[in-house]
Amino acid sequence: MPSKTLLIPTADGQADAFAVFPDRGDQFPGVLMYADGFGIRPVLREMARELAGHGYYVLVPNLFYRHGPAPVVELPEHIGEAARPQVMAQVMPLIHAHTAERVLRDTDAYLGFLTAQPEVGAGPLAVTGYCIGGLLAMRTAAAHPGRVAAVAAFHGPVGADGPDLFSKLTAQVHLGHAEGDLTPEALAELNQALDTSGVSYTSEIYPGTVHGFTMSDTDAFDAPGLNRHWDRLLPLLDRTLGQS
Repeated sequence: MPSKTLLIPTADGQADAFAVFPDRGDQFPGVLMYADGFGIRPVLREMARELAGHGYYVLVPNLFYRHGPAPVVELPEHIGEAARPQVMAQVMPLIHAHTAERVLRDTDAYLGFLTAQPEVGAGPLAVTGYCIGGLLAMRTAAAHPGRVAAVAAFHGPVGADGPDLFSKLTAQVHLGHAEGDLTPEALAELNQALDTSGVSYTSEIYPGTVHGFTMSDTDAFDAPGLNRHWDRLLPLLDRTLGQS
């Protein structure tokens, strides 16, 4: 399956990115995939390849390109509990520096770049994200209602911007929450805000999961949770991007 390392021109420089798409000569719906706070690494490339294998052009930008090319933070092969505090101490300043204003500037660049690729068709796009990338995916969909037809976020702080963000969404939404991140009461409150905004959505807690459950290079990984993630994400993209 073809893959590329790319440079995306942005208002603040150039963002390095990973892209992968099917190997048949054709055009495909575009999907922007936001990594978690640990950034582009083998597990993200694997997930992008898995998604591309279902007929999509998948673009994974380095969120923290202003601090250097990926990997911005040196990561162990497995991010276990012993390594996590040191890694998080390096990652959290990058996340805090990635302000909403920066996110929106980058979003314009990423979507413009994605739609300009010769392998990407002219139809609508989708955005998906993990952890902090889930919030970025929601912000992207809200900022580009005419271009983003679907948005999915997994174990992400999607309610951080409040109901005002939901009111701007026209995309179909799936939110997959870790059981360790959200109580049933908090889920009900979040879903009520989505209902009030008139969003077409599914939003559920994935049983037995903790924050980061999709990432196989961490102690949080949960194989049933990852499978459930694919079971929700792929039909959403099929419906909205015209693959079925």
